Amino acid sequence: MSNTDISPLNSTLYREDIKKLAKTCLNYNKLKNKNILITGSNGLIGSFFIDTLMYLNRHNDLNCHIYAIGLRKSADDRFPDYIKNKLFTYISHDVNLPLKIKDKADFVIHLASNTHPVLYATHPISTITTNVIWTKNMLDYAVKSKSKRFLFASSNEIYGENRWDVELFDENYCGYINSNTLRAGYPESKRCGEALCQAYIEEQKLDIVIARFTRTYGPTMLTNDSKAISQFILKALNNEDIVLKSKGTQYYSFTYVYDAVLWLFTVLLNGYSGEAYNISNIESDITLADLAKTIADFVCKKVVFEIPNETESKWFSKATKARLDSRKIENIGYKPVYDIKKGVERTISILKEIGNY
Repeated sequence: MSNTDISPLNSTLYREDIKKLAKTCLNYNKLKNKNILITGSNGLIGSFFIDTLMYLNRHNDLNCHIYAIGLRKSADDRFPDYIKNKLFTYISHDVNLPLKIKDKADFVIHLASNTHPVLYATHPISTITTNVIWTKNMLDYAVKSKSKRFLFASSNEIYGENRWDVELFDENYCGYINSNTLRAGYPESKRCGEALCQAYIEEQKLDIVIARFTRTYGPTMLTNDSKAISQFILKALNNEDIVLKSKGTQYYSFTYVYDAVLWLFTVLLNGYSGEAYNISNIESDITLADLAKTIADFVCKKVVFEIPNETESKWFSKATKARLDSRKIENIGYKPVYDIKKGVERTISILKEIGNY
């Protein structure tokens, strides 16, 4: 398989998603002739976001210059068509060091993070430092650039465990997190990242919006993604039974990547400075057991149960019910397109189409 074969852009269905997103009524002209710097560019959300911007450059004459930060090898594999494009600059950078580039960015999108559970347990230090030190470095760069807006990608994990006093978490909800655990490194560092954003708003007068993403999935997911839904999808693509390593009673919000990026653009273009917005879709709230069955049924397989080993238990989320309230963001944008069934089926269909698995 050649490097270009692994790009979702080789899928007709994926290109349809990009085209559909580019044709929404969002005011993309706010980005016209602007420089956008994005971290986490090779990731699930970042790569879809970049594909959309490059489509807008090509078909809407957006003339938006993208500065993508990530791993060079991944860039060559994921963005082969963009590497020589004059509107695309790839930057390989150590996230723990200040960003020193001459070019200034009008918009900074900070998506970089260890975003799947295995890394929380196997690389807990870098999980924390990426969410704190790297966030500070990017905020400092935005101040020096006099950026128009900084978007920080946070997480539903900042809410912690449900105190069983609400059905849906709104943006002001505060659940419980036991900070004296290995698993706490990710949510606590995301909380710290949000606090840093508020500090820079006050002290540096930076315009900042926060997008709290929930469990996101889609055809741009990485093969090493250890989130439950990603592992279920990988099993389905390999024509294997879906493995569930719990009773599956956990009740979570999920978001197909198209809708996650639609909301990302919405927060970037329409959000109010200093505000955090839940990125979620109530039509995609589901228990892990029902999710596993939905995926198994789509590929005519069954769900099997396994007891997690000691290492796996360390990275599992302790939250048993974490559903996000999306009313705040719906007031500034649009309703999502894909419910969980449609999103899962589209993900599997796209990945089968490009033959990446």
